[in-house]
Amino acid sequence: MAIDKYEIVIGCEIHTQLLTRTKAFCACENRYGGMPNTRVCPVCLGLPGAMPRISKGYVELGAVAGLALNCNIARFTKFDRKHYFYPDLAKGYQITQYDIPLCTDGHVDLPMAKYPKEQQAGGEKCRTKNFKGEDCIIDGGKYRRVRIERIHLEEDVGKSLHLQGAHSYIDYNRCGTPLVEIVTKPDMTSPEEAALFMETVQEILRYVEVTNGNLEEGNMRCDANINLNVWEDGKLYHTPISEIKNLNSFKAIREACAYEAKRQLKEFQEDRQEFNAGFKVTMGWDEAKGETVVQRTKNSFVDYRFVVEPDIKPFSVSEELVSRAASRVGELPEAKRTRLKKDYGLSDFDVETLTSSRDLAVWFEEAAKGAKDVKKVANWILAELLAVLNEKRETINDVSITPAHITNLVNAIADKKITSAQGKTVFAKMLENSKMPDEIIKEEGMESVSDSGEIEKIVDQIIADNPKAVADFKGGKTNVVGWLMGQVMKASKGKANPGVATKLVQEKLGKL
Repeated sequence: MAIDKYEIVIGCEIHTQLLTRTKAFCACENRYGGMPNTRVCPVCLGLPGAMPRISKGYVELGAVAGLALNCNIARFTKFDRKHYFYPDLAKGYQITQYDIPLCTDGHVDLPMAKYPKEQQAGGEKCRTKNFKGEDCIIDGGKYRRVRIERIHLEEDVGKSLHLQGAHSYIDYNRCGTPLVEIVTKPDMTSPEEAALFMETVQEILRYVEVTNGNLEEGNMRCDANINLNVWEDGKLYHTPISEIKNLNSFKAIREACAYEAKRQLKEFQEDRQEFNAGFKVTMGWDEAKGETVVQRTKNSFVDYRFVVEPDIKPFSVSEELVSRAASRVGELPEAKRTRLKKDYGLSDFDVETLTSSRDLAVWFEEAAKGAKDVKKVANWILAELLAVLNEKRETINDVSITPAHITNLVNAIADKKITSAQGKTVFAKMLENSKMPDEIIKEEGMESVSDSGEIEKIVDQIIADNPKAVADFKGGKTNVVGWLMGQVMKASKGKANPGVATKLVQEKLGKL
């Protein structure tokens, strides 16, 4: 028997912690780190008699996440109990949502320009509920759509700490942290696509300020469900699904899915008697060894014994809440990039960086208002301002100047009040004292001289004082023009308008 071809099938379950002030169902502080087991209470530990209560803002943040990912928001929903035993699950069950999730039927469109080149070919139709197409075109750009089946609310569990030696510990600080779980359809067909999906979701949810999305802190984790469709001698086979748990980096998603695809193909080829397409297994990713390892067989929904959470009543989601959530979403990063390119003629690199955070994008657009050269505004922010912020490990919210400072600086250079070189001096001074560029230029006496009569006197004097340079020019050494220009700028203390001065030097030399 010979394999004709095979394709990878991947669906993702992304767990994302929400930025509420308190935990999901109690008043304990919701934050990362700290002394183990110091932010716990009877509710998040599930002690007898403790009564959970939905924290303020929890449902609304879940709705923001759903709307940002193009989901429908349920107007009636409830919480359920999911029973299973795990050492860091204090209660022996998890409060989650089962059959009536808060968000359903969403999608994320992945820019095909970010795919490896060999994966960018395709047609022009989006995947929809009834048609699993290849690609779609939005505002002239090509995208590949990944459908989201559901987003539900649930609480996080504690964290097991395995130290060197024979001891393991459990930190329950994370118990009860509010989560959303984003469950996709099996629409992804490569490890690179799965990593890009998670990267895009992280960007969107950070943009709408739903989560910190720090993978290294466990704010966002991904479980990848992967199997293969294999065509052999004209017949289609499906390999068993592996769920690779708790992938906490884009690199881990790519490498784990790539390894598991090869492992499943090898197993299909070599171990036919053990092959069982209905079987599902939970895998872990051993990053050090670069391989997946079996953890346990996957529980079914029957094993979880879902029941309605008896301590939290089913509840309605008001139109006011949905409206507030929608207002918090606003323009998303990809749509903003498309608009900035169209409105301002910026490059892909420019818009990618300027939209890396919503605050930076807003700051740029404020600076662009009234600027005579928007491209120069982008350049000053990208090349100069961000360099300073990166060096200080600060964000745009920490900067001591306003967008108007950059607008004023760009316009001063455009109006030839100062040169670009002088602009760097002004930039450094305005970061130091927060004064407007016009004020600094005036105080420092930096405003350039554009009066041709005044500049002509300086040029005549420089030419008269440098007969050897004039002789060299007549002998064919054209680089003398640049040297003479330097002398003019020096004599004028940098105030001579370079364009006017250069033209005069060239005209005077040409007449000699």
